[in-house]
Amino acid sequence: MIIIIKQVVKIGGSLFPNYAITLADKLKGTDSCIILGGGEFANLIRKYDDEMNFSDEINHWTAIDCMDIIAKLVNDKLDSTRLAFSIDEVNDISDEGFTPIFVVSEFLKSEDPFECSWDVTSDSIAAYVAHLLNANLFIVTNVNGIYTQEPKELGSAFISKIDAKTLLTFQESSIDVMLPSLLLEFGTDCYVVNGKFPERVLSLIDDNKNDYNFEYTQIIGD
Repeated sequence: MIIIIKQVVKIGGSLFPNYAITLADKLKGTDSCIILGGGEFANLIRKYDDEMNFSDEINHWTAIDCMDIIAKLVNDKLDSTRLAFSIDEVNDISDEGFTPIFVVSEFLKSEDPFECSWDVTSDSIAAYVAHLLNANLFIVTNVNGIYTQEPKELGSAFISKIDAKTLLTFQESSIDVMLPSLLLEFGTDCYVVNGKFPERVLSLIDDNKNDYNFEYTQIIGD
């Protein structure tokens, strides 16, 4: 029997290596599909692009290659995960009792769902995959959720719930620019949570829990 993936968990590159590896291992048995962000590898490409002005296409695909690199590095440290290169493999790996880590580059080249832009990062890619899998979406990062401005700035306030239309007006947040539009297009919610505390992520994906004593942000896409 094929196990249905219940949620796509995008683990931000900012959590690599230790936090990302720990969380990925703890997702064993949760029917999750993991997507890794590109982290410092992708940040370096953005930095070099500022200096050299590479083409949008090369920036886009090399940044996605960085996601593949981190996916392979995380998988190398774990016995509970397996690399998946297609939607079918995601389901097959889950059915075998392992947690699939989606290596997305070849899949995205065949699907080609996005314009080449820095507005599209692993957040939007995870939203697209979650839509195809009819799964919930969790954006796991190194902060508690979404704030009115940079968390360390004076006067910054935490936002526990926000609709995607409002989020479209934000110039910068802990998610990428394209994600709110995709949530509206797909009519789905997502949760932004701090991956430095794996128990928070596990609590949110546990259907039997509805009382949480920690901060996280729910983005309403309906």
